[in-house]
Amino acid sequence: MTERVLEDWRGRPLPEVLERCAELVEDPDFPTVRRWRELGRGVLGHFQVYFPEEIAHAAGMLPVKVRGAAVESRQADSHFGSYLCSILRSSLELALTGRLELDLFVTHPICDAARNLAGIWARNLPYPARILYLPQNPNSAYAVEYLSEEYAGLLREVEEVAGRRVTGADLQRSIAVFNENRRLLRALYAIKSRTPWLLSVDEAYTLVVVGGLIPREEHNQLLEAVMPLIERRSTREQDRIRVVLEGGYCEQPPLDLLRTIAQSCYVVDDDLLIGLRWIVEDVPTAGDPLLNLAEAYVNRSSYSPVQHDLRKPKEAMLLRRMRDAGADAAIIAAAKMCEPGLDEQVAYARALDAEGIPYFVTEFEEKMTSFDHLQIQLETFVESLLFD
Repeated sequence: MTERVLEDWRGRPLPEVLERCAELVEDPDFPTVRRWRELGRGVLGHFQVYFPEEIAHAAGMLPVKVRGAAVESRQADSHFGSYLCSILRSSLELALTGRLELDLFVTHPICDAARNLAGIWARNLPYPARILYLPQNPNSAYAVEYLSEEYAGLLREVEEVAGRRVTGADLQRSIAVFNENRRLLRALYAIKSRTPWLLSVDEAYTLVVVGGLIPREEHNQLLEAVMPLIERRSTREQDRIRVVLEGGYCEQPPLDLLRTIAQSCYVVDDDLLIGLRWIVEDVPTAGDPLLNLAEAYVNRSSYSPVQHDLRKPKEAMLLRRMRDAGADAAIIAAAKMCEPGLDEQVAYARALDAEGIPYFVTEFEEKMTSFDHLQIQLETFVESLLFD
């Protein structure tokens, strides 16, 4: 893919590039996706948390991360029961109102509500929607084989929608593109962890999210261009605590909430949109590409509350993330009405208490607009650590 759909950012000053990325992230009309469709190209939308985007990319489709938006659910509410998280409603609202036009939608059974999303989507929109069943027990000896077969079924449907056959060479080229993207994202997070005063959590977040809205080749070019500019910033380090932010694996906190946190803390690591960074090592390009992708999901991956891997207990993984990032404290967030996220808050709190690590607990919703109360609470928490 060589098409460019992001407004020209090349040669622009870093603040202008970051501002353009932030505007794109908050735009509920998905202008880059519209430009892609105007080129006559297909779009595959995938819900949280992880999706093997290489499969869509190899078929010439644009894989788009469906992550909701701060929009009023005027049409979607009539298709859901009460007491569901906001991201389900807003994601469907984007599709029903034509803001986000897709050719195929894929969701995952990460919770009861998300499991039913494909059926609701398919009944109300004129294109296919399906569930991708990632292995519930990745510790099984057959997990990789099972998942590669699931990927093969997905590939057949993608080929049908895209109107073209995908070869092994196509998949291998796409894997190479995404390996490079993951390498660049690791480098971006290394800057944030090592020198967080050069890259705030909201700035890093927008640079990651853009990857789910444009071709990955273009995203790679963007990251390669901006990281040297970030490292040359003259921003000075301030007396702030270093924190890990946990709880952004599915519904996403508003950008202004991240900006509020950045005013008081250095966020040195997080799980925001962890699906785009799920695979933590290069996927081999030699051999069976679908088997390689399946093996990477099971064995070369991060963690989240919606994957139940006995090798990666969430509490231990959070503690390791904090140690690796040199964090002083944790911010444990959860989306309102998110059962997995709220359950994990309890488990995380117990683990942090046992280690004597300070933490701040909060809830969020993608349509939040007022953060004054959060700012006061967070500043009080930070001051209690700085002046203890």
